Amino acid sequence: MLPDGAPRPYLLIPAGGRGLRMGGGLPKQFRDWGGMPLLKATVMAFLGPEMPSLAGVALAVPEDRLAEVRSWDFGIPSWVTVGGDSRQESVASALALLPNFPDAPVLIHDAVRPFPPPGPIHAALAALDRWDGALLAEVSTDTLKRVDADGRVLATEPREFIFRAQTPQVAALSTWRRAFAWAETSGFNGTDDASLLEAQGLSVGIVPSPSSNLKLTTPEDWFRLSPK
Repeated sequence: MLPDGAPRPYLLIPAGGRGLRMGGGLPKQFRDWGGMPLLKATVMAFLGPEMPSLAGVALAVPEDRLAEVRSWDFGIPSWVTVGGDSRQESVASALALLPNFPDAPVLIHDAVRPFPPPGPIHAALAALDRWDGALLAEVSTDTLKRVDADGRVLATEPREFIFRAQTPQVAALSTWRRAFAWAETSGFNGTDDASLLEAQGLSVGIVPSPSSNLKLTTPEDWFRLSPK
């Protein structure tokens, strides 16, 4: 739980991508998921009774979806902007929409992870007392091999120190804004949001999270997990 008097967190979801690997010609974040677009269902999952109370939500979406998404009523303040050519640009655009409360935590989450786990999310928010940022992640259960350019095995990595990054990833609004401004001016392109913090030498902590907090990527994922 957040300490008394702590600012409530904002949710930010970059959903401007085309997401066509799922097939069907429709971005997967707008495909039907239990009677509503997946993006909307993902936001609604954060509004459940066990989740932290959100101060608002910012979304970056394709330009042709602006009117649709702006019509959604989540019962909390919401802001919608056009997504950029990359996830990084979309996040930066959505960060600019949020009210200027520098210490407010911002949860950056994938549009196509509709099963966010309440316990780890509360833990990630609490972790900001210790670290500059935090992210949910799943410990690796696979044996991992480091190889060279020819595919020859160089080493077996100790898997107890390897995690699979998930979202949400969280930091204070001011921390995220500085990180994304730095990335734009320096030309740094991160593989996830937390990598921008890491590249600046900030402390980022892992919060263990279950495999159920998965990202829908393939048609098989959709068939297996979609609400019936």
